[in-house]
Amino acid sequence: MDEILQNGADYSASNIQVLEGLEAVRKRPAMYIGDISEKGLHHLVYETVDNSIDEALAGYCTHIEVTINEDNSITVQDNGRGIPVDMHEKEHRSALEVVMTVLHAGGKFDKGSYKVSGGLHGVGVSCVNALSTRMISQVFRDGKIYQQEYSCGKPLYDVKQVGTTDLRGTRQQFWPDGSIFITRTYRYDILANRMRELAYLNAGITITLQDMRLDVNAEAGFEGIRKDVFHSEGGLRDFVRYIDSTRTHLFNDIIYLNTEKSETPIEAAIMYNTSYSENIHSYVNNINTIEGGTHLQGFRTALTRVLKKYVSDDTKLTERLAKQKIEISPEDFREGLTAVISVKVAEPQFEGQTKTKLGNNEVMGAVNSAVGEALSNYLEEHPKEAKMIVDKVVLAAEARIAARTAREKVQRKNPMSGGGLPGKLADCSDKDPANCEMFIVEGDSAGGSAKQGRDRHFQAILPIRGKIFNVERVKWHQAFDHEEVNNIINALGVKFGLDESDSKEANYDKLRYYKTIIMTDADVDGSHIDTLLLTLFFRYMPQLIRDGRLYIATPPLYKCTKGKISEYCYDEQARLRFIDKYGDGTADSVKTQRYKGLGEMNPEQLWETTMNPETRLLKQVTIDDAAEADYIFSMLMGDDVPPRREFIERNATYANIDA
Repeated sequence: MDEILQNGADYSASNIQVLEGLEAVRKRPAMYIGDISEKGLHHLVYETVDNSIDEALAGYCTHIEVTINEDNSITVQDNGRGIPVDMHEKEHRSALEVVMTVLHAGGKFDKGSYKVSGGLHGVGVSCVNALSTRMISQVFRDGKIYQQEYSCGKPLYDVKQVGTTDLRGTRQQFWPDGSIFITRTYRYDILANRMRELAYLNAGITITLQDMRLDVNAEAGFEGIRKDVFHSEGGLRDFVRYIDSTRTHLFNDIIYLNTEKSETPIEAAIMYNTSYSENIHSYVNNINTIEGGTHLQGFRTALTRVLKKYVSDDTKLTERLAKQKIEISPEDFREGLTAVISVKVAEPQFEGQTKTKLGNNEVMGAVNSAVGEALSNYLEEHPKEAKMIVDKVVLAAEARIAARTAREKVQRKNPMSGGGLPGKLADCSDKDPANCEMFIVEGDSAGGSAKQGRDRHFQAILPIRGKIFNVERVKWHQAFDHEEVNNIINALGVKFGLDESDSKEANYDKLRYYKTIIMTDADVDGSHIDTLLLTLFFRYMPQLIRDGRLYIATPPLYKCTKGKISEYCYDEQARLRFIDKYGDGTADSVKTQRYKGLGEMNPEQLWETTMNPETRLLKQVTIDDAAEADYIFSMLMGDDVPPRREFIERNATYANIDA
């Protein structure tokens, strides 16, 4: 932040404002952290780190340390000012206790303390406290160490001085409540992605992440303590290069702006590549707004306005387009665009508790103005690069017109009547999409078993033959030339380009199934098909993922038998547990049937293990970090081989590396 508030020395209990209590958090945790599974568990760390980031935004913190301890607790320590510990005038208790035990209490509500802040509508660290069996807060302030300990959000003793120190800042350690969370095991990679993101979004801050769990690290192929240090001087410029690192750049320049309009700090970095997808990632106060909002609208409006004017001023281009009766669409301007936009808003208005869409109307105009000015200046000062952008825009428009014919193949008259459905689709009898699910099944053999084993009332089966197009490597309209892609889109009832602009945005109004389940063999080929299908959905139908409608089935790897006892085992660990439990140490006592493909199971087995809602195990596909997902898909499915090879060697337990 260019503007550093000058009253830091006066940051005291009077700055802490109390809005309401903490009673509901433990009763309805999902309302505050999204869910109680892995996503919610990691959200506890993000909320704790957000307090430190707020100190950084205000100009008082430069280093944040995040540690996964041996007992799977989390420690977050910063070198900010330290939470105030003096008595709160209204609450008649230490300000630290107020911050840690009262919902919506903190300095972020006092604009003299923080101009902008992130966090989960201010419930952050008190919410973490409420959902932890134990939490210890330490404040390093005025040469002293202050401490208070809590159990399930309740203080165990008054704030007390426990020592002296030369440090300043706050140290939080918490143990998530196992009676609330489905899992308490933290994943290093998930935390690393968020810490890397925060370092890019806050240039100059150093974030250290380390994992003290030697056994977990060893399983992941790391010896000893695992540690990463995230620091970026280039900020969003470094971020956009990271996201685009596996793509071919149209030119090497980054169009960059860092300014303030209408008291709203705005930063953006723009890069063009030779691909055919649009990848814009937006943030508000460091929060990834995956649903966009007014700041994204302002960005897109400015991009279209400036580039459209640039094209209209080129006589040759306008004549070329006129001859073909082509009018450029706003989406043509964004083909091959990778951009990150970050705004800081003093009073953000988000839709929903998890903050996925910004609603402040005033931000739209500020971003529109700032981006428009920066882009206009760049085009004027860089005519060669400007021509490359415009030429790509025109090619995108021409390709869009060519896509009309191909797209007609996936349009059908009445999605609910069954007319025009793929011939291979075995539809279900229920016509209410909310009750229905479709399995995309690899191969005719598995498809046959699935058709016989399913519940015909609500389960539809669509077999696919072989591996579908890798849509990451083809122009947008070319995917519609592929029969299997057409069958998937047609069966789902998803429409494209229903308006005059031939929009690439998918229309889900006629969606026929509220669950789409990918079901493939548990081998390398099956994983490859999974990835190809995930790429299709991520690039063409991302809203299905955002709405939680895409799943991956989990067929068992083994059927283990000991006498009359039989169990299906879904991974190697489950097989070993069965052996430990029922084996007698002799080789003849481990009867194990290894399923190499879905087709090896008869219909009854496939229903029992993989399709029955009462017993099956489904993995829901989510997008927690859109920028990281963008990078992973472009790296795995793009043309650049070395990063893909390195990723597979680092992450796969077995792999057939195909360059």
